[in-house]
Formats: sequence, C-alpha cells, structure tokens
Amino acid sequence: MKKEGEILEEAINSLLKYTQIQAIVKDGRLRHNAILEIASEEFVIEIKPEITKGNKGIVLAQLKEISRENNLPIILITKYIPSEIAKEYVAEGVCYLDVAGNCNIRQHNLMLQIEGKKIERMAKVNQPRAFQEAGIKLIFQFLVNPEKTQSTYRELAELADISLGSVAAVMQELIDLNFILKTKQTKKLKNTKVLLNRWITPYHDVLRPRIFMKQMRFIKTDSYNKWKEINLDQADNRASWGGEPGANLLNGYLHPGLFTIYTERNWQSFKDIGLVPDETGNVELLVMFWGPQTCIGIPPVLIYADLMSSGSDRNIETANMILNNELQYIK
Repeated sequence: MKKEGEILEEAINSLLKYTQIQAIVKDGRLRHNAILEIASEEFVIEIKPEITKGNKGIVLAQLKEISRENNLPIILITKYIPSEIAKEYVAEGVCYLDVAGNCNIRQHNLMLQIEGKKIERMAKVNQPRAFQEAGIKLIFQFLVNPEKTQSTYRELAELADISLGSVAAVMQELIDLNFILKTKQTKKLKNTKVLLNRWITPYHDVLRPRIFMKQMRFIKTDSYNKWKEINLDQADNRASWGGEPGANLLNGYLHPGLFTIYTERNWQSFKDIGLVPDETGNVELLVMFWGPQTCIGIPPVLIYADLMSSGSDRNIETANMILNNELQYIK
C-alpha cells in the first residue's frame, strides 16, 4: 500500500500534468495542519488511501469536521475516487484530487474539473481474514455482544455460521491486531470503537453486496407514510426494519427516505404487503445473516453501520445518537 506522502506527490504530479498548475505543500507535515496551495487558494489536506461505498460516509463526516476545525476548505487526496462518490462529495462542498488526475476543486475564482481518468486497480492480496466474509460475520457477533468472545470456538462457528477453522484464524488475527486481549483465563474485546469503524467498510464492500436480495417499491404511495403499520413477520420467517426506518424505531429522529428490510423470506413473499420489484425503488431487501440466538430484531450496531455509510449528514447525526445511547457499551 502506498504511503500518504507518495499518494500526495503522485496526485500533485497528475494535477500538473493535466492543468499545468503546480500545487505547493506549504509545510512538510502531513495530515490536518498541512496546507496545499493551488493557484493562490489554500486547502487543508486530508489523505485517504481508498474511497469506497463502505467508508464514504465515515470519510465525509471526517472531512467536514476537519474543515470546521481549521476554518479552511478541505481537499481530499486519494489514490482513486469512483465517479458516483465524487459527485456526492462535490454536492457536499468537498474538493478532491486523486492520483489518476480526476479532480473537482472550487474556491472563489478557482475552478478545476477533470473526469474520466482511470488508474490501474491492483488486486488486493494477503487481506486479513478478519475482514473477509467469515471474519465480518464473526466480528458482528462480538459487536452485538462483546461477551461472546468468551464462547468456545465451536459455539462461535455455530453463531456466525462459519467454519471452525475460520473462527480459529480470525480470532488469532484479532489478537494480533490488538482487538482481543487473551489471557490464560479469558478473552476480552478491546479497542471496540476502532474495530466497529474498521468493520463498517468491509461489511458494506464485501458482505452487504452478497446479502442484497432485491430493490423494490411500494405500489401504493401512501404506504411510505404508513410503513409502521406494516407487519413484516410471516409465520416463523423473520423480517425487520433496518437502516433509516430501524433508526426511526429506535429514537424517532429520522424520517426514512430509504427503506431497508432484513429478512429470512424470499422477495416474492413481500408482494403480500404491496411491494414490487423496481431497480430504482427506495425499498431494499437484504438477507438476515444472523440467527435468532444472536438477537431477535435488528441490532443497533447494524443500523449504525448502514447510517454511517450513507454519506447523509442527518443519517450520520442519527448514527452518532445511536452510538451515544444504544451503543454506549462500545468504547
């Protein structure tokens, strides 16, 4: 993985290549107190190696906070930013520049916009198993209930629905990564908040696409205002509101715009409550990847993860409320 200094240098060189404008780092220190001067305009630098659907919301919240702290516009420097995420960031007033040369930089009379530049995507190798599918499922169990670290490996394999070998490998990695403290008598989760924020990205980039079932919409438009009256459960097959409606049920603060349902049922059964397939619909069905022995409904940690990855200010504000209340056991 490229170091921050290398990413910054390559991005500056790409800007010079495509615009003939030389950007200048005004001091040698990176991170929040480093300033990038472009055509006499100053920006606070924030470098992120990778921007994905999984971390875009968390990164956006960080960028806005850094900009407020420094009272300067911020510029995101990264290896590559997908065009759809770039558009979301621009709409939020964030300037960016990537190593490929793509940029959108607007401040006073300065306006630079370059799109469509590609960068060779290097295959990811030696990724920790803790942040691949089996590890994501196991960490989820610990984030829901940190005491689960005391369970036997066989119990954990059954809870997370993964192999016994995967449990052993992931547990060792979590110990090596300083997320589990192991003694002769016990195993204890530590640095839980760091683990939560690290887990969110692979959850959205790796596991969530695999459990996605169907995009749908309600046939009757008034169903969106009466969603709380809808009974999702059907016999022994569970279904519960997650994401924005799940957050509303927790604290009533957020009015849902995207309706997320986690379920054990097939998508066809949701026709009974007036849902039909629609690729542009604002109802998403996802497979419930945990059993009732983990929790009955949607755990707040999953609602938090969905809100944080949305990139919406109001969703992130609601997520922080959940973190400070329902998830205050996460330190």
